[in-house]
Amino acid sequence: MGKILIVDDDAPFIGALTDKIRALYPLLEVVGCTDPLEALTALKEQEIDLLLVDLEMPMLDGTKILNFALSLGMDKNRIVILSGRDSDYLHEQFPMGTCLAVLNKYEAKQKAVLDMIFSSMHRKAGARG
Repeated sequence: MGKILIVDDDAPFIGALTDKIRALYPLLEVVGCTDPLEALTALKEQEIDLLLVDLEMPMLDGTKILNFALSLGMDKNRIVILSGRDSDYLHEQFPMGTCLAVLNKYEAKQKAVLDMIFSSMHRKAGARG
């Protein structure tokens, strides 16, 4: 089973995304954190296959969580940065190769990228049995 950690201070967004993942990709486990400090603990204590982290949060922004995950040895290709900012700004802040993807969480085309990532994880989880 693939485990996804979603870190976002927007609880309704986490709820909607979690419901979607559970409905469409039942082999994937989802953990949601609205508190970025809880996310740090989850990253230390749990085996996370994919980290989805909001860029703009109070107390601790997504860049700091990204750097913390990398310092723990998490593969950068298992990290997706989410934001409400436009994609040009995001790609300027996070050049190609910084992480798996940098997405505007409200743009339909960007959400399609997330679906491709979830679908790939789901297939791999099914192959592992």
